[in-house]
Parts: sequence; structure tokens; C-alpha cells
Amino acid sequence: MGTTSQDGSATTLVRGACPHDCPDTCATLTEVRVGRAVRFVADPSHPITDGWLCAKVRPYLDRVYHPDRLLYPRRRKGAKGGGRWERIGWDEALGEIATRWRAIIAEHSAAAILPYSYSGTLGLAQLSLCNTRLWNRMGASGLKRSICDAAAEVAIEATIGVRQSPDPRDLLQSKLILIWGHNPASTNPHVMPIIRRAQRAGARVVVIDPRRTLTARSADWHLQPRPATDGALALGLLHVLVAEGLADKAWLEEHSVGWRELRERAAAYPPARVAAITGLDEDEVVALARLYGTTKPGILKFSDGVQRHANGGQTIRALLCLPAVTGQYGTPGGGLYYSQSGWIAWDREAMGHASECPPTPREVNMNRLGAALLGEVTDPPIQSLYVFCANPAAASPNAGLIAEGLQRDDLFTVVHELFETDTARYADILLPATSQLEQTDLHKPYGHHHLQYNQQAIAPLGEATSNWDVMRLLAARMGYDEPWLRHSAEEAIAEVLNATRATNPLLAGITLDRLQREGTVPYSFPPETSIPFADGRFPTPSGKVELRCEAMRAYGVDPLPDYVPPAELTDHPAAEGWLTLLSGAAHHFVTTSLANVPTLRAKEGAPAIELNPVDAAARGIADGALVEVHNARGGCRLVAKVTDAVPAGVAVAPKGHWAKHSDDGRNVNWLTSDALADLGGQSTFHTNAVRVRTVTDEATGNGARRGQDRTVPVT
Repeated sequence: MGTTSQDGSATTLVRGACPHDCPDTCATLTEVRVGRAVRFVADPSHPITDGWLCAKVRPYLDRVYHPDRLLYPRRRKGAKGGGRWERIGWDEALGEIATRWRAIIAEHSAAAILPYSYSGTLGLAQLSLCNTRLWNRMGASGLKRSICDAAAEVAIEATIGVRQSPDPRDLLQSKLILIWGHNPASTNPHVMPIIRRAQRAGARVVVIDPRRTLTARSADWHLQPRPATDGALALGLLHVLVAEGLADKAWLEEHSVGWRELRERAAAYPPARVAAITGLDEDEVVALARLYGTTKPGILKFSDGVQRHANGGQTIRALLCLPAVTGQYGTPGGGLYYSQSGWIAWDREAMGHASECPPTPREVNMNRLGAALLGEVTDPPIQSLYVFCANPAAASPNAGLIAEGLQRDDLFTVVHELFETDTARYADILLPATSQLEQTDLHKPYGHHHLQYNQQAIAPLGEATSNWDVMRLLAARMGYDEPWLRHSAEEAIAEVLNATRATNPLLAGITLDRLQREGTVPYSFPPETSIPFADGRFPTPSGKVELRCEAMRAYGVDPLPDYVPPAELTDHPAAEGWLTLLSGAAHHFVTTSLANVPTLRAKEGAPAIELNPVDAAARGIADGALVEVHNARGGCRLVAKVTDAVPAGVAVAPKGHWAKHSDDGRNVNWLTSDALADLGGQSTFHTNAVRVRTVTDEATGNGARRGQDRTVPVT
């Protein structure tokens, strides 16, 4: 798309996609003039993006042209973490990496090399292919990427067979929208106008969340249970549904396994017991069950925060029972809205060519990175870490332990990044990465039913190089000559797309050429087939909803959903001064991505902790005071916000802030646990008991620099 600007220079509009970890995957337009991006806006023709971008990515050009962009390869000078570098060329950087890796492979095997990535971009080429091809060929250790949604993935696939949700616009048919442990106003913003339209048309919106979030503020009803008690609340709702004859017994007899056993389990959760566990009133439990059981269609919408507890898997299992007991699965405007990821799964062989490679020797859980680097993983120990699309020193649990592991003298760390992040500061070799505007990619959203192609809009700045192109360069330096390691991004995307289309009719007629021409292409749903389970069949072994799921035994979990309170929270009760700390999403960051953009940092404010007035008064903490938040894992300093948005016994410190921006060099993840949940190796960020105390001027050094970087220039 080309036009002419007022000064006579040619202007081009380039279609793209927001790459960040958000279900919306917005369609974007970049205006390019004389090789420079001058405007970044939403595509008004996209049915979900609808012509507007969220607060996070509206100033995206501030990220692309940020003065702190890494533009050339660097080698560490001095101590790890010291932030001192020397500039080197790509040839030298690649040569050193390949030489070090060959030596490690010769002495320890390729299992001693661990690639670490997550969701800095969600593209097929720049993430998914980079997660597989080079590392498969090398025989490196695998990474269990379980930080976000692993418990729900296991629970959903065991219970209903697949992660599929209706089109978000189907919420307009809902009469009840039950949003559970989820704040879409900050993390799924393009669904909010749809929810508001449904609300204006008469739908009731109920939010269940310990915190009064932006989403909760506009709800018809907000319930605030204690953290990690959601499973008990769900079982209590099931109890009332059964006791008051609101269960759809005919549907359950035909479409479920274990209905009678679930009924017996729910009998153990009467409203009085549930009220005692959750802190809600008995009347609230009964009223919510009656509302859900008598309002159809009703949809349950949850996301990932609710599962980030030690009992997260069983919590999700309990939630999944609610649409089954009320017969809501398969109904327009009803059922479950969690993820669209299961509609299309990229062809595994085309992705990684695993059949041509040595087997993956082992898998390391990303939530245990600090422990893995410090000796939990042996035979061989991890000798090299390659980090891209991730910032574990800021975003992963037990960050203090990760920082300790990254300082190992014998660990060779390579980080491929746009900026000198908390993790990048520990690198031995630091490689400059491209932004979304400087690379090609294809995106499969987990929030709607469209593929989104990202056309490269501008040339890479400096010597920045895309993830996929670095993988190709490294493969060549390692002497790997397989053609699928040399493909361009477009060739690799086409290979995977063509292989997947051969077995998935939702890709019928969707080719690379069409994606490049149109940008946004909807899935090829036949009429009336985009509603999951509308035919009453579920892709489980039984073909039914498995309310009792024998597959759970392999995980050491009860085949029926149950409530087990997390030990950390029961061992650290509020009566002894402990608070349960939730580290929910920041409104202006995507985890740690974008958290160095000055305008967004200013809008988000200083790293803070929300405290209930009762808890603040008991500790002598005033609003705006600097406080020390600590537990056995570590501590960090935050600014207190005294508010009734959180109940007594609960504190909230939004995640995403970089530790290097704080005066003590730490962030909230120095407090979070790296223990694993009951299913899937899931993270347990929110099972986090802490103490909070004021910080005196003497303790801060009476003049500590707050919010300033301690950067050292490149020499």
C-alpha cells in the first residue's frame, strides 16, 4: 500500500501483527517514509482489533527507536552482571559461540547446552521454529515451557480433550459472563468492548477475583475469595447446583464420565464449609450457584492467573465441571472461553524435523532454572545457556536464585535481545535482536480465529538480526548442512503451513501468498462449526467430558477434582503476620516486555504493593511509604499503596518491572516460589507468603537512587 506524503516523499503502509503475549494478536499498520517507521496504528479492517491498539503498544515506535537498543554484538568485560562490554563483530561472536559449544559437546555432550525462551514474540518463525530446529539437530536439552498455562493445558486436554473456545463475538449471545481470576481489561483488552455490548444488552457480568481490578470495577457483581481457594468455591457451586436440582442430569448422563462420583465429592462442600475456606458469605455462594444454574447461555471465562498456585491443576479441573453440570458446553454463548490454541496445531515434523535428529536427551523445567543452574540438573550439568524471547532474571520465579546461577564462572551464556535486560547483563556474548517491524513472521492467536501475517516494514537497525536468521547462522557455524536449517523465514513458514493444511481443514485455502496479500485471514470454518463441542462429542478417550479422569493418577492427583490448600499458605497464616502476595499483570507492560519504554514506565508508576488499610495500619505503613517485602527466598523494596481494592490478608504487586530499574536491584520475583504445581510442572507464582515492613531512611542509605539504571557504557 503506497501513498505520497505532504513533503512529496513516498509513504508505504505495511501490514503486521502485534507479537506480544496477548490473546488479541492485533493487526497493525506501519507507515514507512524514507526507510523509517513514522506511524504505528491498528488496522481498522480487522474484526477484533477494530481500529484501536492497547495502551501497551500504542507507543511501539518508542520501543523500536529506543536509544538503548542493542545494535551490535558485544562481549562481556569484567565480572558477570557488571554491565561492562566491548563491541565485536558478528563473525567473531558466532565463531566464539560455535567454538565454545563444540568444546562443551566434546566434553559433556550437547545435553549440557540449554536453550531458554518463552513469549517475547509468539510468531511461528521467530519463536516456534527457533525453539525446535537447531536444538533438535544439535541434540541439546529441551526446555519444559510451563511457566504460564501448563496446568490448564493438562487439565483441559484430560477433561474435555482440547483447548478450543468460541469466537469472542459469540459472547454477545451470552446472558451470563462469569470472569474468574482474570482481568481482561489489562490482558485481553479487545474482548472488553464485546463484554460491554453484551452487558448493555442485558447480560450479567460477574467477576471472581481477590483484587478489585479494572475488569471488576465495571462488573455487575464482584466476589473476592481468598487466593488459592477457587477450587473449593467451584465445588461449593456444584454442591448447590446438585442440591437445588439445577444440574442438567440428562446432558450429564449422555455426555460425561464420573457424574455420580463428582456429585458425591461436591456433597462434601456445603456453603458453610466453602464460606469458611474462601472468606465469602454463605449467601454469596448460594446466590452465585443459582445465578449460574438458571441463566443460559452462560459462559465461563478464565485465564492463567487462577492456575498459578500449588493446587492450580485441580482448580482448573473443578472449574471445567461447571459448564458440564449445567449442560452449557456446545451452546452458542455458553460453555468455556479459555484458549483458541487447540483449533490449529502446527505439524510437528515440519516444525522440528525430529525424525532426522537425535532424541532430546532430557527436559529441564523452566520454572526451576535457578536450581537447575546450581546443581539440580547433573549428568551433565548445564554448561551453556542460550536465551532469546525471554528475560528469566526478571520474569521467572525465585529470581534471586537465577541471578546466582547466572554468575557461575563456568557457565557460558549467550543472550539475543533488543535491550540490555536484567538477564542480558549476565551474558558472556550479547547479540542484537530485531523488533517486529524488522522481521517477517506468522501469528496464530490464542484469542480469536484468524491468522495474522507480519510483513517486515523496515530494514534492521544497526546489525540487529532476527531470531530465525541467527539460528541459521549458528547452524552454519556448527557445520550443520540440512536444508531446513537454511530456509528463509518465508520458506520455513510455507513448509509448516503447507504440511499443517494437509491435515487440518481449517486451513483450507490459506496459503503463504494469500497471507502476504491480505494480512489477516480467518480460519475456514464451515457454517455453525466454530462453537466447540456443538455436536456433543469430546476428543477424550471416552468421547465425553471426563469429570472423573483416570489419567490424573499418573500425576499423583485424585481423578476427581478436589480442593487441597497450598502448604506455603497454610504454613504461613495471616494470624501470624503473613500476607498472600499476588503478582498480577501490569496494565502497561507485557510481563517484562515494554517495561523500559519511558512513557509506559511513567504511566505504570513505581514498583508498588497494594495493601488493605487494616494490614497497613497493623504494620504502621502509610500510603506512599517505601516498604521491604520479604520471605525466605529473598526480598525487594516497593512503594505501598493503601487501598480497599485488596482484602485484608492479601497484597498485590504487579509484575513486569525490571530489577535494574529499582534502587535495590530486585523485583517481585525475588519473592516468588519455584515450587511446581500439581499438574504439568506449572509455576506457582501466587502461592507466595510474605511479610511487609517499613523501610527507614537509614535502611535505604538516606538518599538511595530510586528507579535509576546502573548502566556502564560499552567500550
